[in-house]
Amino acid sequence: MRSPRSRSVFLAVGVTVASLAGTAQAETFRWAFQGDFQALEPYVLNETHTLGTLSNVYEGLVRRDRDLGIEPALAESWDVVNPTTWRFHLREGVTFHNGNPFTADDVLFSLARAAKDGSDMSSRVAAIAEVRKVDDLTVDIITTAPYPILTSDMTDLYIMDKEWAEEHDAVEPANIKAGEENYATRHENGTGPFMVTERQPDVRTVFVPFPDWWDEPEHNITEAIFTPITSDATRVAALLSGEMDLVYPVPLQDAPRVEAAPGVEMLDGAEVRTVFLGMDQYRDTLFEGSVTDANPLQDVRVREAFYRAIDIEAIRKKIMRGKGTPTALLIGPQVNGFDPALNERPAVDLDRAKALLAEAGYPDGFEIGMDCPNNRYVNDEAICQAVAGMLAKIGVKVNLLAQPKSKYFAKILAHDTSFYMLGWTPSTLDAHNAMRDLLMCTKDDFGKFNLGRYCNPEIDELAKAVQSEIDPNKRQVMISEAFQIMQNDWGYIPLHQQPLSWGKKESVDLFQRADNIFELRFVTVQ
Repeated sequence: MRSPRSRSVFLAVGVTVASLAGTAQAETFRWAFQGDFQALEPYVLNETHTLGTLSNVYEGLVRRDRDLGIEPALAESWDVVNPTTWRFHLREGVTFHNGNPFTADDVLFSLARAAKDGSDMSSRVAAIAEVRKVDDLTVDIITTAPYPILTSDMTDLYIMDKEWAEEHDAVEPANIKAGEENYATRHENGTGPFMVTERQPDVRTVFVPFPDWWDEPEHNITEAIFTPITSDATRVAALLSGEMDLVYPVPLQDAPRVEAAPGVEMLDGAEVRTVFLGMDQYRDTLFEGSVTDANPLQDVRVREAFYRAIDIEAIRKKIMRGKGTPTALLIGPQVNGFDPALNERPAVDLDRAKALLAEAGYPDGFEIGMDCPNNRYVNDEAICQAVAGMLAKIGVKVNLLAQPKSKYFAKILAHDTSFYMLGWTPSTLDAHNAMRDLLMCTKDDFGKFNLGRYCNPEIDELAKAVQSEIDPNKRQVMISEAFQIMQNDWGYIPLHQQPLSWGKKESVDLFQRADNIFELRFVTVQ
C-alpha cells in the first residue's frame, strides 16, 4: 500500500491559486470552445476535444511535441527488444496529483482498464497481447504481431493511479453512452501539468498548475477557466469584449471582424481532421426515412448518387468562405499513408445521380433522416443544411436533426442513424488508425467508429496486414488498395479537411497544434 501525501487537490477543496503557483502575481487565463468535453474519465470518449482537454491533466507514456512528433512523457525512453516486445523505462520521481507515486503497477492497471467494457479506448490496446512488469520502473508491452506504430497509439492513452481508482470504486470505466458515471467521471487524479479544482459540466471547469509536475513549465498562468459557449455569436462577442483570452472555433464569416478588432487576432491553418458523411449500410430497412421495406443505402448506386449530388466546391466557397481543403480520402496529407493519386473527387453530376436512383428503384427519390452536430465542427450545421439542399435536387428529402454534440454523439455512437456527419483526426497520424476505426467491419474492437457499419472483408485483411507490416513501401501499397476499395464501394462521402480557426488576445502567447488540441502548458499571459 502506498502512502499518499497529506494534500488534497480535488474539486472545491479550498486550495489557493497563489499557494499552488508559488508566485505573487496570479495570471488567469480564460478560454472557450463550442462545447464541453465529455467527462474527466480518461477513457470515456475517443474524441479529440475530450482527449485534448484531458491532456492538461493526464499523461501517457509518450506525448506529441509541437510538430506532432513523438516524445517521452511518463516513459523517459523505450527499446524494441524484439519485433513484438517493447520495453518502456518509466520516469522516476513522478507523482499523481494526490501525491501517490507513479509506478509500473499503474501502467499495467491502466492498459488493462482501457480494454474493458465501457472504455471507448479499447481499440488503442487491441494490438497488445500482454503487459509485463519487469520492475517498479520498467514494463514490457508484448503485441500480438509486429506493431510499428505502438507509440503513436499511446499518445493519449492516459495513465491512471491504480490505488486511487480502487479506493473510489472506479476500477471499471464508466460507459457514458449508457448513462453511467463513477467517481472518475467528475474527479481526476492525473500526473499532468494541471489539476482540476472545480468541474461544472456544461458551465465551467477550473484548472490550476500542479506544483510537483515532473517537467519544466513553459507557462505563467496560475489559474485557467474553461467555459463551453455553444452560440457562435456569444463566443466571438466574449473575445471581442475581453471576457475571453481564446475562443475557438471562430466562425469563418466572423474572422474578418476579429482581424479588424483592436487587441485580438486570428490563428488559422490546415487541420489534420477530415470531415465526412457516413451512411447506414447494415440494416435491411431504412432506420429513419420513408422507405419501410428496404434500406436504399445498401445499394451502391444510391450511395454513388448521394456522392455525385454533393457540390463540395460550393460548400467551400459559400459555407467555408474559401477555407478548407476538399478531399476524396478519409485522411489528410499530414497523415502517413496519404496517397495523392486517390484524392481526386468525382465530378458533380445531378443527371447521373438521378439516373442511378432510378436504376436502384427510386425514380422519385425518398426521405431520409440525417444527424449532424451543431457545436463540434467548423460550420457543421450549415454544411449539413447545404447537403440537404443539394440532395433535394435529386429528389431525396433530408430530415435534418442538428444537436449539441453531447446528444449527437450519444445517438450516432449507438448506431441510431441512417445518414450522419463525422470528423476524424487519426491520433496516430497514421492511415491504419482510420482503417481500423472507420473502414474495418464492426466487430470486437474493430470499426468502433464505423457507425454506418460499412463492411468489406478485403479491407479487413489489408488492415490487419498493414498493422504488422514494417516495410513502408509494402505498407503503402496495401493502404492505397484499401482506400481504393472503399472508393469503389462508395462507402463514405469525404468532404474536406477543415480549417483551424482560433481567435485570441494579442497579449496572450500560445501554440496552435495542427490536430486542434489546445495545451495550457504553452500559454503565456502578458
